[in-house]
Amino acid sequence: MANPTRRTFLQQTTALGLAGSLLGRSALRATAASDKIHLACVGVGGKGWSDMQKTSVGHHVVALCDTDESNLAKAAAAFPGARKYTDWRKLLEQNDIDAVTISTPDHMHATVTMAAMALGKHAYTQKPLTHDVVEARRLAEAARQHAVVTQMGIQGHASARIKNAVQLVQDGVIGKVREVHTWTDRPGHFWKQGLQRPTRIDAVPDTLHWDLWLGTAPTRPFVQGLYHPFHWRGWWDFGTGALGDMGCHLMDPVFTALELTSPISIRADGPAPNPESGPLWCQVEYEFPQTRFTDDPLKMIWYEAGRQPSRALIQAPPDWPGSANGVLFVGGRGNVFVGFPEPAQLFPVGEFADTPLPQHKDHNHYTQWTDAIVGRGKTACPFSYSGPLTESVLLGNVAYRSGQTLQWDARRLAVPNAPTAERFLKRSYRTGWEVSWL
Repeated sequence: MANPTRRTFLQQTTALGLAGSLLGRSALRATAASDKIHLACVGVGGKGWSDMQKTSVGHHVVALCDTDESNLAKAAAAFPGARKYTDWRKLLEQNDIDAVTISTPDHMHATVTMAAMALGKHAYTQKPLTHDVVEARRLAEAARQHAVVTQMGIQGHASARIKNAVQLVQDGVIGKVREVHTWTDRPGHFWKQGLQRPTRIDAVPDTLHWDLWLGTAPTRPFVQGLYHPFHWRGWWDFGTGALGDMGCHLMDPVFTALELTSPISIRADGPAPNPESGPLWCQVEYEFPQTRFTDDPLKMIWYEAGRQPSRALIQAPPDWPGSANGVLFVGGRGNVFVGFPEPAQLFPVGEFADTPLPQHKDHNHYTQWTDAIVGRGKTACPFSYSGPLTESVLLGNVAYRSGQTLQWDARRLAVPNAPTAERFLKRSYRTGWEVSWL
């Protein structure tokens, strides 16, 4: 396929009606438990390296893609039989691929995932599922239409600590839940935010295909160490800030335990919004409809950059070491805490001294996806679950960036009380990277 044609590849392959005629080849390859899945991995550095290693156990990696040839070379040494690409669109032309892992920066998640699903490929996509709210809705719809096996990369969902916390809440050990608090130490020393775009321009390394790395994002000069390979998280063009990076992890047990749907309203506090970069800190308050595990509509508060609820609210003992990343369910009879990675605990300790804790086991989040592809079980974080979770997480960014309290109309993907905030629900893709499904 020539390059000019490839520029229209996204429109051609992501039209929502296309996959019916294409689904058979890849979806039918792995139908028996003895089959070996043919995997393609898009993004093989950083988290992509571990995603590739852990999903490939017992299967064949047949294609590798990374815009940085140094990452690609390392992956190729581990999987010498795989074909190498720097352009994921070319990779998807390879006709023996059953399933794709997508571990790129956030701004490319939706585009690569949608194109893969439209060709009948099963998809494992890192969190957050998408960069934008509308993208998350579209991926969930497409996964259902194309009948592919999907999983979002929040491996903690399969852990004993999360399952134990969920059971404590759902068994009513702390009574009906009144409110939830979630907190993270990001961004802090992990990456920087509150940044202005630099004026300097550095030479692009010989190993990096910068235009392909930018992908759907607006064109900007390369600056050494500021975007690739890690600090892209703090820039709105590429990342989703601390909320997008950690929210899918920390809000996951809340959504699971309380069976939450879409929020009713979202408001955010923090420094004045910066159009280029995420905030130095942010606090977001969500309100969700009442569920069978709550007496009233639920308030959930998100804290970042080291901010946390008070120790008095947590009701932990004085010698409790605390947690840099945690979730607190506040109930009528006490609290459930679960950290990242601390185990589930009940507070006040004295009130629950005789309460046995659940004893779930860890499961493998990665092999759960590959097993489901060959007909053994189901995934726990399919896009039907992780799409709505991602929508809710990212709505916090919309509230913060718009500076407005959102009264959210989930059915219409609209903010009736503050329509100017809707510009943050989806972005415009760069010329040559437009898609038909937004």
